[in-house]
Amino acid sequence: MDRKDVWIDFGFSGLTKWFGSLFEFTPLELVVAAADWGEGAYAPTLREDAVRLLESPLPTRVIDILWCAAVRAEFVPDERWIDGRDWLRQIVDVCEERIRRDEPRSHDLAPVTPCDPDLGDLKDAVLAEVRAFAPELARATADHPYLSVPDVVPALERLVTEVDPDLGFRLFLRVLKAYLIYISESQHLRYRELGERFGYHELVVDDGTLQVMPR
Repeated sequence: MDRKDVWIDFGFSGLTKWFGSLFEFTPLELVVAAADWGEGAYAPTLREDAVRLLESPLPTRVIDILWCAAVRAEFVPDERWIDGRDWLRQIVDVCEERIRRDEPRSHDLAPVTPCDPDLGDLKDAVLAEVRAFAPELARATADHPYLSVPDVVPALERLVTEVDPDLGFRLFLRVLKAYLIYISESQHLRYRELGERFGYHELVVDDGTLQVMPR
């Protein structure tokens, strides 16, 4: 399936949205539900993002920060419910089991390739958007009275530059949505244009949860 046909946020960023709405499930049950979405259409993109993060040079602390910010959960290093890389391994296992259910004769899944080097211009564009919004983003996350997450901006910068600007942009949007951070109409337009350049369905950016400040 072309990911433009996936009309909700997909992959690792999309998974974080599930954690804001379905409270009756355990974290692993939510991953299973996400991997099953659309008769398994979600599983390949979630596996791809998770493998890229798992095999990336990012420290586990950075992965934990990205996760907490995207699901709007306080970052407390000494009280983590699971190590970030262990969590990614569980996600990968669930996705691979779901993919093999559709392809029972396939024992070796396609390897996840490194980020496309042709995304250089998009990397610069995403990095510029993150840095342009850095003060507001830092205040909303690090200074939140009871759901604070430190160092979100540098974590996003590292994700964009060292791992994947595509995932970096989607998680940037997810943090804006999770913390209900207002953006301007011009920013909204730029984000929509970036989504088109990445080949997203329009509802990946405009799912109704972006807080666009009225003119």
